[in-house]
Amino acid sequence: MPEFFWSYEVVKKVLFLLIFIILSPISALPVHSEKLSTPSGVTIEINYRALQRGEVIVVKINGDWRVKEVHIQFLENKYFMAKSKNNSSLLAFVGLDLNLEPGTYTMEFFIDKTSGGKEYIQTQIPILENKFPLRRLWVPKEFVVPPPEFHERIREEAEMLRALYGKITPKWHGEGRFIIPSSGKVHKNFGDRRIFNDIKRSTHGGVDITAPRGAPIIASNSGRIVLARDLYYAGKAVIIDHGLGLFTLSCHFSKITVEEGDLVRKGDLIGEIGSTGRVTGPHLHWGVKVFGNRIDPFSLLSLNLD
Repeated sequence: MPEFFWSYEVVKKVLFLLIFIILSPISALPVHSEKLSTPSGVTIEINYRALQRGEVIVVKINGDWRVKEVHIQFLENKYFMAKSKNNSSLLAFVGLDLNLEPGTYTMEFFIDKTSGGKEYIQTQIPILENKFPLRRLWVPKEFVVPPPEFHERIREEAEMLRALYGKITPKWHGEGRFIIPSSGKVHKNFGDRRIFNDIKRSTHGGVDITAPRGAPIIASNSGRIVLARDLYYAGKAVIIDHGLGLFTLSCHFSKITVEEGDLVRKGDLIGEIGSTGRVTGPHLHWGVKVFGNRIDPFSLLSLNLD
């Protein structure tokens, strides 16, 4: 028994090393940071890779004992801030959906003070235009038009996923930066507008990572497994709730190694690469949703979440 345990730990450490070597050039991507100050001097940090569709904004307040509670109003959503893993700062994630129209939007901050007082401040967020490639693909007909006998299953699964993504955990489970869940070849195809067999389909809401069947898939950050099952389009899939409305979705597994309700740590094995669902070859589809907004997973990788 001790020999097996040691072997697993060695494999896990090697896997971590591989992931961080792959991640290192991505971590060097520029991160923009802006600061706002309330009349009493509370400082709010706004961090992001870019202010464009499909990006995430990380809002932080670092260790200010005067702040009791904060919520953010942006578009139709109310975002509550919660303590980060190191318990010294407040953290929130604001998603800029893939379909958000370019323009200037107001972000509002409502602050409850430990003294009983309240503060309010707002800022303007200019969302810039960004273009996504148009790709024409030809696949067997059944990959584009599902047979009638599967229509009810597809509808039920879509409703289930909407309900799942609508349940917001008011606590942050993540630990530091996100990492890539596979050591395979990454295709930065988030946002691709796809036309299959001359039929327009929805835009691609994640990135694809190709790797051999059976290659390991790990948790890109810590959280709770809220879905681990076979879906019509996604095949064998795993969704992790990292807290604060942020979920990661991994699809097309050949094997799932976790169960719904499990708590996983960053780097834990959650499954193996496969080709289940509506795909033509083994790969991992990796997606991120923030309050239901589709986010480019790579917009998370360079952001410091401690």
